[in-house]
Amino acid sequence: MPTIAPELPNALRALSMDAVQAAESGHPGAPMGLAEVATVLWRDYLRHNPANPNWLNRDRFVLSNGHASALLYALLHLTGYDLSIDELKRFRQLHSRTPGHPEVGVPPGVETTTGPLGQGLANAVGMALAERLLAAEFNRPGHEIIDHRTFAIVGDGCLMEGISHEVCSLAGHLELGKLIVLYDDNGISIDGPVSGWFREDIPMRFRAYRWQVVEDVDGHDPAAVAAALDAAVADTAHPTLICCKTVIGRGAPNKQGGAGVHGSPLGSEEIAAARDLMGWPHPPFVVPDDVRAAWDRREAGAAAEAQWREQWASYAAAFPDLGGELERRVAGELPPDWSERCAQWTREAQERALALASRQASQVAIETLAAALPELVGGSADLTDSNKTRWKAARTVEPAGGGNYLFYGVREFGMTAVMNGMALHGGLLPFGGTFLTFSDYARNAVRMAALMDQRVVLVYTHDSIGLGEDGPTHQPVEHLASLRLIPNLSVWRPCDAVETLVAWQCAVERRAGPTALALSRQTLPHQERDTAALEGIRRGGYVLLGTEPEPDVILIASGSEVALAVAACRLITENGLRVRVVSMPNPQRFETQARAYRDQVLPAAVAARVTIEAGSTAGWQRYAGAQGICIGVDGFGASAPAGELFEHFGLTTDAVVAAATKCVDRTQAAA
Repeated sequence: MPTIAPELPNALRALSMDAVQAAESGHPGAPMGLAEVATVLWRDYLRHNPANPNWLNRDRFVLSNGHASALLYALLHLTGYDLSIDELKRFRQLHSRTPGHPEVGVPPGVETTTGPLGQGLANAVGMALAERLLAAEFNRPGHEIIDHRTFAIVGDGCLMEGISHEVCSLAGHLELGKLIVLYDDNGISIDGPVSGWFREDIPMRFRAYRWQVVEDVDGHDPAAVAAALDAAVADTAHPTLICCKTVIGRGAPNKQGGAGVHGSPLGSEEIAAARDLMGWPHPPFVVPDDVRAAWDRREAGAAAEAQWREQWASYAAAFPDLGGELERRVAGELPPDWSERCAQWTREAQERALALASRQASQVAIETLAAALPELVGGSADLTDSNKTRWKAARTVEPAGGGNYLFYGVREFGMTAVMNGMALHGGLLPFGGTFLTFSDYARNAVRMAALMDQRVVLVYTHDSIGLGEDGPTHQPVEHLASLRLIPNLSVWRPCDAVETLVAWQCAVERRAGPTALALSRQTLPHQERDTAALEGIRRGGYVLLGTEPEPDVILIASGSEVALAVAACRLITENGLRVRVVSMPNPQRFETQARAYRDQVLPAAVAARVTIEAGSTAGWQRYAGAQGICIGVDGFGASAPAGELFEHFGLTTDAVVAAATKCVDRTQAAA
């Protein structure tokens, strides 16, 4: 490799410490300690084009220890991305392009949002997996059109988080040989030297995962870093961990090597001393022209992409169908006849009138969708048969191979974060299953999917006390309400096979956020619908029964409780009252509809309302109103057959009838 002058890593150190100091907030230690590692990687190994950050065959880079964001911004600025020096001066300020932790696409060149430690590493596993799967599907002899690596930098905190075990174990099993992780082994975290609480043998741990490990690399010796990267690139059969020994805050003479430099500005005096020690006499945010020229990767990046474009032209000419399909997928577009096919599938499902558990209906939907959407990649966290996530034509992803179905093992958190990485890579639409109650294990990765606007589908089955005898440990109660609180997460709880199919269609169409499907274990009856009701499913809430402009009482339900509302409707109607049943499979989606539509479904003049859902009543008060009643489960479940549990918790037709009658009497008295 070419000799790296010390001015190059020192430019990273200077910009990082200056940005943190200007903000009076941030983490200068890791950026300064990683300067040589990042210099070697970004100048001589990472294949990227600053002028086109979204070039398909670029290498991916993930800064998993996202608190070191100043390092990433300095790298993007110096190598030629669209990030001005003024934005580094505005580090951590409102509406700047240099937020406190990396955010995907802000600025261009940031591949994923990192901050919750370990998840960036998991995203990197997903990116490497996506590269593997797409290469297996699209590459042809002599046409390696998908051929790139995924690099990640991680810190001690990333490897302490349990998710690191989940995803690194999986990566080793799958033999993701193009995944290269550089471990910033500086021995310091916020509380001080990690030897007080983190003494495991990391190289041995990763060898047990079936990784190649290059250990005891001097992270401040560019030649040693380059030799380690050469070894990593050479081994395509195993992911590689490079253990880089570094000094946190390297270059700050009085603070380097200690916890004080981890998450606080250095201060003006220490920065001045650091400039003297590094031989960096330049004012804050000033980089000499010759150093800038040495860092600039625009010409090299353009040449690398141009070479690939020539390969692409040859590939597209030889395999036009494959080329067109890959372009469609990378663009996130659906097949041209998608809308028409969805309408047909929905009509046919309504005509078939199948009574199924919604988890089974989901499997039927997956069978239909997978035939039209080869980009679907499914999986389950050791609950494939229970979640019903596998379809007949699915091909298991084996070590070193392709496929479209993953057995994730008992790794709910890891599965979700890996799916985020696949979605971020592009070209795939991942979905994965577990029980709804275990969404708690994965919650932060669900939040990150929503924060990053990533299209992933979360299949959550056994959605209520209706799962029965497994008892309260497995019976979700607060989970629906909790998931609905996550901004940009679309949560569906369908009442029958038709609603389940429509929920899946909407999930596939949703390009800027994740979707959660809460599905039943128990069989749900088919609901009859007219054309308006069938079209209304997509709105998240609609009138299923009772189209009178102003009914006496409205029953609002989701999922399995819609059948309760329908049965109660018939009994209440026999008593001479006008009843409307509103199915509300997705309250968030309903809230995005025009006010006129929402008022049509739930007329403000009708104060007698009953909501029914076999879970926490939190959130349903908005629809019940001051005079309404919310029927649900506001404690934990119990172990018993499902029928007995619904009776025990008051989720019965008689209970709904009684509540509706009480609401009508109450509102009439108030009038």
